[in-house]
Amino acid sequence: MSGALLVVGDVVTDVVARHLTPLAPATDTAAEIRTLPGGAGANVACWAARSGCADVRILARVGTDWAAWHEERLRHAGVRPWLVRDPGAPTATVVALVDAAAERTFLTDSGAALRLGAGDWSPTLLDGVSRLHLSGYLFFAGTSRETARLALATARERRVPVSVDPASAGFVSELGVDPFLAAVDGADLLLPNADEASLLTGLADPADAAAALSRRFPLVVVTLGAAGAVIAVAGRVVSRVDAPAARAVDSTGAGDAFTGAFLAALLSGADPTAAAEAGCQAGATAVTVLGGRPGAG
Repeated sequence: MSGALLVVGDVVTDVVARHLTPLAPATDTAAEIRTLPGGAGANVACWAARSGCADVRILARVGTDWAAWHEERLRHAGVRPWLVRDPGAPTATVVALVDAAAERTFLTDSGAALRLGAGDWSPTLLDGVSRLHLSGYLFFAGTSRETARLALATARERRVPVSVDPASAGFVSELGVDPFLAAVDGADLLLPNADEASLLTGLADPADAAAALSRRFPLVVVTLGAAGAVIAVAGRVVSRVDAPAARAVDSTGAGDAFTGAFLAALLSGADPTAAAEAGCQAGATAVTVLGGRPGAG
């Protein structure tokens, strides 16, 4: 199988602050701070390109403030950007607070990202595309959710497979599990992490959650961080993949790295288990650098 990967999602300016001591309220905490390109959708696209997918494209909405910088960074990563410039909202910005254990906490200003509208979508964007990937963040606002649903419906009409990453357990909880599952209905591949899978099913065990979700989606891959991934099809777990050991610096974007490499491997003809192995390798690489992109730190 070959062809392009189209990502419809978010392009974000990340401000990553890595602090090795606990935050000190009402005073200073020393930190290593970097401004880096990010966004779950954009990160997936860049990791897919880095993992060998020769034609990766992304549709996203950004402000005029950072548009040129993001376009340049995406092209440098081997991704073809289609960035709609929004004169009325700034580019989405995330402040990522990363502690000594490499765990991160996000402060998110979605800005223009969730203003991606139906008028920004065109069926011609699927020309030559073999897989569509939708960032879950699009489903958490009415305008971008309508656009994501439109893209998903168009892809189904053209028999283009569609994958979705739920992206945020917090935002799924705010929207509601049932509305989220209804919005992503029709996707052939769901890629939640363990927390998201548990929230979507009410099941604590990731394997049980993966199996349950695979009764609704043909293929489900639940990522487990350093513990690897679980793959389920038709209501049962079909394989488990271990993650390589890695010295974690920043876990930001590790799931995006997994997804990008996983999708690139699928497009190259790999089976889901081999694709998950590639995803785990990319995730292990991602945690060793600051930021969510290949070599971003």
